[in-house]
Amino acid sequence: MNKKFSFEVKRKVLHVFSLGYILIYFYVNKYFSHRTALLSLTFIFILFLFIEFVKIRYRKKIPIFHPFYRKRERNGLSGSIYLILATIIVFAVFDFEIAVTALLMIIFGDMAAALVGLGFGKHWIKNIPGASWEGVIAEFIVNIIVGFLFLEYFIIILIMASVATFIETVLTSSDDNLAVPLLAGFAGQSTLMFLRIFGLI
Repeated sequence: MNKKFSFEVKRKVLHVFSLGYILIYFYVNKYFSHRTALLSLTFIFILFLFIEFVKIRYRKKIPIFHPFYRKRERNGLSGSIYLILATIIVFAVFDFEIAVTALLMIIFGDMAAALVGLGFGKHWIKNIPGASWEGVIAEFIVNIIVGFLFLEYFIIILIMASVATFIETVLTSSDDNLAVPLLAGFAGQSTLMFLRIFGLI
């Protein structure tokens, strides 16, 4: 367990560097344009796709990245591909605040679930490998906190945090990096539209 915990800590620390995607979008969009910002992120996505192609096609160990891959990622797509793809989509489709919130929920909510779950988990969820109630609760709390940092309406925060926590819990593969931001962002944006249409905000 200690070895697994140490591995997850290293992965989550690396995960934090994904904040760079948000900063790239923010500053390029601010000083140039929305389209240029998306093109910048798309360039990173293409670069990562090339790295993944080399890794899978030629069975190469990619420096820096290889030690952080889970077993299933060594011969398939890694979580970084799904996360940069999610970043492009959420910034293209959702309001900025909702997009950022959705991305931070997968970065920090996932981190809380993994580290608290592995470090302090005692009540494991049946039929969901590696998931504990301690980790789920920690993730939900972190997601709520993230929501309060960027969003105005509690109902949207609650819905996004609930969706992000649920999806992160039930999905056990790397594609949660895509599913969590997309579904949480969609839930938040849809709720915001609903509130506006019916004059509730």
